[in-house]
Amino acid sequence: MDDITSRALVSDPETRRALQLDVLSAILPMERRDRLAELLTDDDVETLKHLARKGLGENTLRALASDLAYLEVWAKAATGVPLPWPAPESLALKFVAHHLWDAAKRETDPQHGMPAEVAADLRNALLLRCEGPHAPSTVKRRLANWGTLHRWKGQEGPFRGPSLRAALRLAVRASVRPRQRKSKRAVTRDVLDRLLATCGSDRLADTRDLAILLLAFASGGRRRSEVARLRFEQISNEPPVALDPLNPQSPTLPCVAIQLGRTKTGVADEGGRVLLVGPPVEALRAWLERADISKGPIFRAIDRWEALEERALTPQSVNLIVKRRCALAGLEAQEFSAHGLRSGYLTEAARQGVALPEAMQQSQHRSVQQAASYYNEAERGQGRAARLGI
Repeated sequence: MDDITSRALVSDPETRRALQLDVLSAILPMERRDRLAELLTDDDVETLKHLARKGLGENTLRALASDLAYLEVWAKAATGVPLPWPAPESLALKFVAHHLWDAAKRETDPQHGMPAEVAADLRNALLLRCEGPHAPSTVKRRLANWGTLHRWKGQEGPFRGPSLRAALRLAVRASVRPRQRKSKRAVTRDVLDRLLATCGSDRLADTRDLAILLLAFASGGRRRSEVARLRFEQISNEPPVALDPLNPQSPTLPCVAIQLGRTKTGVADEGGRVLLVGPPVEALRAWLERADISKGPIFRAIDRWEALEERALTPQSVNLIVKRRCALAGLEAQEFSAHGLRSGYLTEAARQGVALPEAMQQSQHRSVQQAASYYNEAERGQGRAARLGI
């Protein structure tokens, strides 16, 4: 490529932004780079690069990039002008009105909620999938990220004002939408055993997937992002533990520790640490030995010729592995996701009578309310209140 062509390419705004987004390739999936380059502005890209240098977590940066792209397209569709900084209160109120509305009122008033032309622009940009009002949690997250971006830009936004808070509270009350779990069904022990049974061949992918499933479940239901970025350096051998702690003559089981580092609800220097014992350790060691991994990412992509790649799996790949194993096991894949391993771990702990604090120590849940909800679901079907009609 000659210098003139090179300068012309770089002068093109979308190409320039795509090249700048290359520095965020570890955070933003490369398949989305060009799409984000179309949706984000130069200032947006600079903000994301600044946040990356500040050391924000990868998941936080992904969410910020995704929500920023959504806001840019929505603002242009709703107002005809690019997203302003700082945003006026009227724009934030319009965002709430467009995303949280009363479905019953929409039937008699087509102008209620998000206008059809705005929704069409968002669908054309592949940013809108739902037909009704948005989940309140999604709207709250986007507003929070919008406010975070204002603060990083050194600007004041309307996001803490009483008018917006009141409007959001009323809109959430009007927008009746049941809370959806990230995985419709939990991967409890019986389901996990069916998934593990599909990993019985000598294929390299089967050895890897067996280790992924056992490690993700037994380590407390690790999030897919935590599994994907797990590195060899985070694993350390521990002394074997007794199969029966009360029997001095009991045979022992292998044990390793996983130093979690930064997680969704924690930071790297907090020392989050969980243990693996028994078969999950054996499966992990078998994978590491067969794949000849002694440093870097543990779970990596495998090409069609069974050649191991250097790059780590993406969180989405971990999710697809769970779904593929569900399909192979004769289960409805759309009812499961990688998060089912997390909810399944706590559900199984409740079924087996493990105390909630002990289960939370392994799962690293911070919210007792969130962790207890899985216990309540597991116990509800066995309780008398749900069985009075029998």
